[in-house]
Amino acid sequence: MEDIDWGLLSSYAGLLTLASTSIYLGSFGSLPNPKGSEGEEGDEDVDVEMVSSEDAWLFPLIGSGTLLGLYTIIQYFGKEWINWLLGIYFSIAGMGSVWKSSISLYVFLVGQNRWKKHGKHTFTIHKDNHKILSLSWRMPTLFLLPLSIIPSALYTFSATSRKSVLLTDILSLSFSHNALSLLKIDSFKTGTILLTGLFFYDIWWVFGTRVMVEVATTLDVPIKLLWPKSMTLSDSRGFTMLGLGDVVIPGAFIALALRYDYHRFSGQSHSGSQFSRPYFYVSLSAYVAGLVTTLSVMHFFGKAQPALLYLSPACILSFVITAFCRGELSEAWDWSDAPPPASKDQGAGDPMEEKAAEGGSSELKD
Repeated sequence: MEDIDWGLLSSYAGLLTLASTSIYLGSFGSLPNPKGSEGEEGDEDVDVEMVSSEDAWLFPLIGSGTLLGLYTIIQYFGKEWINWLLGIYFSIAGMGSVWKSSISLYVFLVGQNRWKKHGKHTFTIHKDNHKILSLSWRMPTLFLLPLSIIPSALYTFSATSRKSVLLTDILSLSFSHNALSLLKIDSFKTGTILLTGLFFYDIWWVFGTRVMVEVATTLDVPIKLLWPKSMTLSDSRGFTMLGLGDVVIPGAFIALALRYDYHRFSGQSHSGSQFSRPYFYVSLSAYVAGLVTTLSVMHFFGKAQPALLYLSPACILSFVITAFCRGELSEAWDWSDAPPPASKDQGAGDPMEEKAAEGGSSELKD
């Protein structure tokens, strides 16, 4: 019997922990703020991208085009300049991403009550009854900003830090958290279409060609989670890797399950803020089981595996089985998380506000 490779097993466990924790926290970040409450991210209005069924059909096509384009550029022009260009982009994006995630972490640690005790500052510019710019912040966010620049700065300008697993994971986890908070699937129907399309996408680009593996191993950008194959976290043996797409896409479906649990709770009379989360916990458990299966097959066959080959069916079946056992399959399938269309009366401002907004105005208040 062969000796157990504890270093490799620890890397699988570490990667699994990073991915599942990222999805867990990001899912709660996708929940709507209670009416009249102040948000965690500085209390500003955040634009949320809602993925519809029409969008879901396009994801595999857009992904294939982007992947093939990157592969072509690498083959004909080399990896140096594309890594440099993407490095600049992800450094700038990483500053904002780490900043937003650090604010969420701060609020989680100190609690909403203490967070709201910090003075809120709002700066707004209006012109012709239209809000041109609105900024809202609390004092701790200003102190977190310089700290949030450090990971991107080290990753970009330090040759040794650029390969750092810690920096890569910090940036990648912040991207994942914000993607799950801001990119929302509008229904289980859309989620099923999305996961099914990317199921075949992943199979083709991993098993059918070498494009996916080539691009993933060539690009030196923080769009993957890494864990050293060593109990001492040494990088001498290399790393176990999981692409962010294998976290964000199933994670968006799991976040939808949590929002459906919240929808079921908000439609009933309850006391307190706690609510049961059967769909969320089952789908998250299915994700963990699917990822364990992915890592196991990869380990025993010694070949890279398309994670969505296992994660997509796991997430879809978790929803179908849970809804069927609860007698809610039809209701859950028809439910939509998309906001209702705005009525014609909405957006009509108060007459006094309209008068004050004529010709443009700006306002700064505490």
